[in-house]
Amino acid sequence: MKISLIDIFFGSKQEKDLKKLLPILRKIQSLEQWALALPASAFPEKTAEFKSRLAKGESLDDLLPEAFAVAREAARRTLGERPYDVQILGGIVLHQGKIMEMKTGEGKTLSSVAAAYLNAIPGEGVHVITVNDYLAERDAEWMRPVFAYLGLSVGAILANMDPEQRKIAYQQDITYGTNNEFGFDYLRDNMCWSLEQKVQRSHSFCIIDEIDSILIDEARTPLIISGAAEDDTIKFVQINPVIKGLKECAKDPDTGEYPEEPEGDYKLDEKSKKVSFTDEGLNNLERLLNNSKV
Repeated sequence: MKISLIDIFFGSKQEKDLKKLLPILRKIQSLEQWALALPASAFPEKTAEFKSRLAKGESLDDLLPEAFAVAREAARRTLGERPYDVQILGGIVLHQGKIMEMKTGEGKTLSSVAAAYLNAIPGEGVHVITVNDYLAERDAEWMRPVFAYLGLSVGAILANMDPEQRKIAYQQDITYGTNNEFGFDYLRDNMCWSLEQKVQRSHSFCIIDEIDSILIDEARTPLIISGAAEDDTIKFVQINPVIKGLKECAKDPDTGEYPEEPEGDYKLDEKSKKVSFTDEGLNNLERLLNNSKV
């Protein structure tokens, strides 16, 4: 690995970013014994307190150390797994809207718990996006006890759900699902005739698993909503006798062009293959259609 003179004297960009996070990590570490002493009933109460403090003007960054400390303790009590410092650092990075790289087995799912919890406090919903239905359902069930301990609800969007089930899942504090399900629900919501038909709510905060796959590889394939084409064959059969009842306008025999006020029902432009109706032709067409009940 090449090391530049800039790295030697000033440190790499990654090292600088990490150093900025260490004071936050130390603050969370200092609150660990405090969180350890909290009774079970205090955890949902802390969530309510965080909501109140946020409404009074504090920011999520202000709440982060306490929120991460109680989320870490909730995970330890419900799952028997205490997030390591590196996982807490990963959670801070996710909260800041950045990308973290972790190898398989290093605890990516657990790293996202504290970030999802903190960003669910405003009550606008958090989306956790993964690559398939199996992982979405598995992670939702796996993390449900942690969030329930903190007083939050969890839902999952799966391919076989109807609109009502989807709407309920989106109303939960934290919703797991695949990029395709979130994407298609967004498209369908934009085709709704009324707000009541929409299933999603705000798009406030999301965490993306396998971000390179979802935002680079799969993003090359567009999400398209389409339906079966309507078979109009019978309509051609029904209208054919009606069309035969119309008369083409007479052309000037000298010029081969239609006069300015032609007599007849329609004019035919063979070059562009277009038909234009005269006022008389439209009236005749309407009469013929009404009589034939097409």
